[in-house]
Amino acid sequence: MQKILDLISEEMKKAFEAAGYEGELGRVTLSNRPDLCEYQCNGAMAGAKKYHKAPLVIAQDVAGQLGESEVFSEVTAVAPGFLNLKVKEAFVRNYLRRMQESEKFGMEMPDKAKKIIIDYGGPNVAKPLHVGHLRSGIIGESIKRICRYAGHEVIGDIHLGDWGLQMGLIITELQKRMPKLVYFDDAYTGEYPKEAPFTISELEEIYPTASAKSKEDEAYKAAAMEATYKLQNGVRGYRALWQHIINVSVADLKRNYENLQVEFDLWKGESDVHDIIPGMVEEMKKGGYAYESDGALVVDVKEETDTKEVPPCMILKSDGASLYNTTDLATIMDRMANYHPDKLIYLTDKRQELYFEQVFRCARKTKLVNEDTELVHIGFGTMNGKDGKPFKTREGGVMRLENLIREINEEMIRKIQDNAKTKGYEVDAEQAEETAKIVGLAAIKYGDLSNQASKDYIFDMDRFTSFEGDTGPYILYTIVRIKSILSKYVEQGGKLTDIVIEDATSVSEKDMMLELAKFNAMMETAYEEIAPHRICAYIYDLANAFNRFYHETKILTEEDNRRKAGWIALLKLTKDVLEVCIDLLGFSAPDRM
Repeated sequence: MQKILDLISEEMKKAFEAAGYEGELGRVTLSNRPDLCEYQCNGAMAGAKKYHKAPLVIAQDVAGQLGESEVFSEVTAVAPGFLNLKVKEAFVRNYLRRMQESEKFGMEMPDKAKKIIIDYGGPNVAKPLHVGHLRSGIIGESIKRICRYAGHEVIGDIHLGDWGLQMGLIITELQKRMPKLVYFDDAYTGEYPKEAPFTISELEEIYPTASAKSKEDEAYKAAAMEATYKLQNGVRGYRALWQHIINVSVADLKRNYENLQVEFDLWKGESDVHDIIPGMVEEMKKGGYAYESDGALVVDVKEETDTKEVPPCMILKSDGASLYNTTDLATIMDRMANYHPDKLIYLTDKRQELYFEQVFRCARKTKLVNEDTELVHIGFGTMNGKDGKPFKTREGGVMRLENLIREINEEMIRKIQDNAKTKGYEVDAEQAEETAKIVGLAAIKYGDLSNQASKDYIFDMDRFTSFEGDTGPYILYTIVRIKSILSKYVEQGGKLTDIVIEDATSVSEKDMMLELAKFNAMMETAYEEIAPHRICAYIYDLANAFNRFYHETKILTEEDNRRKAGWIALLKLTKDVLEVCIDLLGFSAPDRM
């Protein structure tokens, strides 16, 4: 189904051609003066030089061709040569009816679906998720859903940090505390216990303790490096302990991500590519790409067009150890071999931009990817407190993610209960808690996603949890309001089937219909730009348009049944579009608030 702006532009192009001018001059855009018109065309200005005519004359010629248009209700040529346009109510009505009847509201699907892998987790095992992990999970989940809605096959990978020195540190500290554990007995050949010798809470205390010790005690650090070496070289007991660490950590991570409604298709980590690194390195050497520099193995990735220094991509350190670069390149190789993606998208802090530029260039130069494989890094900004600095607890520490979610939920419970008291009714405590979880998640996700990903933003709990303004709770309140009207209509004996949208009978109704008609163009942009904030901006405008219409219109008391049914059909489409959009952002709406 064509986008509404394309259909309007087609009509205008025909008019330009009929008036003797080039059709391409008839491109129509949204009006930048909505007080004067709904759409505008500036083609006469562009055609003036080519046709040696005053732009106003060209505009008047074109306007003269549109007197019998089935699209435009009003075409006005104004100085110095603009065409101000309003579309017919019947044209908009028919477009929305087609949206209602079409799958995905008529959004066009690609001729050939792409296979896309999104890398959007990146937590380290044995550490609790904190607010720094919030953005990658929220943004990545939304991008995954947007790409799937656009008709593509998408695989989400958490890409765990589960290898390297941090594992050696944990194992070393465990050995100091529990030296008699069977895992440290080299002579032991039996089965290892199925239960881990630690809980997630103990594990989360062990790692920072070990990390602090290694910074102060050289012998301790050496022991940790030795433990890392043994783990990576397959010592049975160390591998068994490592598997316990993974199992306990992943169970906790899944619980936390589930609270955020973030899901991964793959739970792979750096360890999954450890065994293919030697072969990859050899191929890079054989191909003449990798060479030694100060004892380290590197690949040059600078290009002639570079305006700033791009250092070589280091593959192995001088002691032969691998780095993040190494595992990321091996992961790309693994993904290409096993999944054959057309596109790889990485979500990380924007400060890693140069790092990914190096890795992507290295992957292309060493032919780890196909020539047409897209490699995309989306760098996101920082979530800051009201002081403009990275978000911290009141004590100044990094806040755990589950604590942030709990604080948001508690604030939402308070607001829901206050709202009920103001309106003079009691709210069930259990119901308030369930609703608070739904609305709290919307507050967090919308508060994040409504910002362009690359920008820093202020996490303002009071604003994010408000039922007014550009917030998640406001969007949900709008959906709940529509649900309530639809329910009351059914209670009155009306049906939500076999009803059709009618012509707009007021400015606010037509404005809402025109907002709805923008859905396909917005979704195309959100996918192409990989930009969830486009969806947020759209649903905020649509919610505002609905609320203006609602406050001006007595919907349920309308005596003309056909008109009332038409409004209900319009509200149903509005609700459906809003619910699809919030699902793409990663949250849902309750039935009551």
